[in-house]
Amino acid sequence: MEPLDIGLWVTGGLLVLVVCGMRVAFASATAGLVGLIWIFWSKKDFAGEEFTWALTVAVKIAGQVPHSKLSSQALSLIPTFVLIGYLAYHAGLTKALFEAAKRWIAWVPGGLAVSTVFATAGFSAVSGASVATSAVFARIAIPEMLKIGYNRKFAAGVVAAGGTLASLIPPSAILVIYAIIVEQDVGRLLLAGFIPGLFSAVVYAALIIGMALTIKGFGPPVGGYSWRERFSALPGALPIFFVVFIIIFFIYNPFGGDAWGTPTEGGALGAFVVLCMALYRGMRWKELKDALLETAKLSVMIFTIIWGVLIFVRFLGFAELPAAFAEWISGLEHSPMLTLIMILLAYAVLGMFMDAIGMLLLTLPVVYPAVMALNGGEMVSAADSAFGMSGPLCAVWFGILVVKMAEFCLITPPIGLNCFVVAGVRDDLTVQDVFKGVMPFFIADAVTIGLLLAFPWIVLWLPSQV
Repeated sequence: MEPLDIGLWVTGGLLVLVVCGMRVAFASATAGLVGLIWIFWSKKDFAGEEFTWALTVAVKIAGQVPHSKLSSQALSLIPTFVLIGYLAYHAGLTKALFEAAKRWIAWVPGGLAVSTVFATAGFSAVSGASVATSAVFARIAIPEMLKIGYNRKFAAGVVAAGGTLASLIPPSAILVIYAIIVEQDVGRLLLAGFIPGLFSAVVYAALIIGMALTIKGFGPPVGGYSWRERFSALPGALPIFFVVFIIIFFIYNPFGGDAWGTPTEGGALGAFVVLCMALYRGMRWKELKDALLETAKLSVMIFTIIWGVLIFVRFLGFAELPAAFAEWISGLEHSPMLTLIMILLAYAVLGMFMDAIGMLLLTLPVVYPAVMALNGGEMVSAADSAFGMSGPLCAVWFGILVVKMAEFCLITPPIGLNCFVVAGVRDDLTVQDVFKGVMPFFIADAVTIGLLLAFPWIVLWLPSQV
């Protein structure tokens, strides 16, 4: 059997394992190892000794993946970004941020929900994990919304959807993973996520205000705050923006010349600054211990998914499936934009059955070369590009689109992770309640993705200035 045929059969088997409920990390590692054995075995005459040889070679190749890939310096960004978020929460910075957003924004129709969206956007700027953002605001924002009469399901949906903003707004663990997979500049991708992330928050806010204006009794505004009370709430929220300022200015020297440090060093500096703030605000040993343990748990989960999927990715390379898929996509008679839309729709469907990180790790080694083939190759000039941009900029644009689809998958039934997290934090909510609450935000995400497709400059303006 040809390697390409083996690749198709093993990929089909992987999808079956995932649908049956096996964890993505273990399903992909198993499928990758079986596929490697099959490929090397197919080169022999199916005798016992040849199978032993194939097994030995496959195990050696698979065994090299965890160390060779996870020792990448760029991956050390992930635990530092996650740690920043947990330290900020235990230091009380999150509650201060929500209080400031409430005093300044809650007077608009649906104001408390809008405040929650912008508070999650602000917290996303120091937290690289959507799960952490959702868990934090499920404890802080939902009780406040329930007090003034918000629908319980919608309040949960606001928090779950707002938590997805951490996937785009730097520091974002998913953007780091995308950059490593496609071998693009991590700093440029992190910078590219700012405007689309804030744009997504604005679209969410517009949706909530529209619902409050058209549905009677929905999301009453919260007033009564004087200007003195509003300004007095700002100092508690400023440390979060100070940390963001430090990280971005450390990575991108605003005064010209070389950057002051790498993104990894910027993440470590940000974590150190937040730790100092947390200790200054009275963080106890128990709170510090909880932050470190939660960071370790989430980082280990992410790294386990990465090494498991990368074994499968190594198999795909031997099966020559990415090259074959790229050739097939570039040979289609449809317009490149229509093909790209179909790829994004496929991500929406796939996200119903897989977590965001596993989905990107499994698909990007195949899909990314195909999109670059549509664009005319990595180093084409803008004049020759199907999407009107150079290869590196197209990689950034596609990365933001794919990560936005990953956001969408975080709230998509049946395994939207953010919805499970919110339901797990709140005893009065079921997962079904949260899924019902996030349904209006599917429309907002569809609008956002459509606008990012139609107007690439929303994504590319900021990174093109670097």
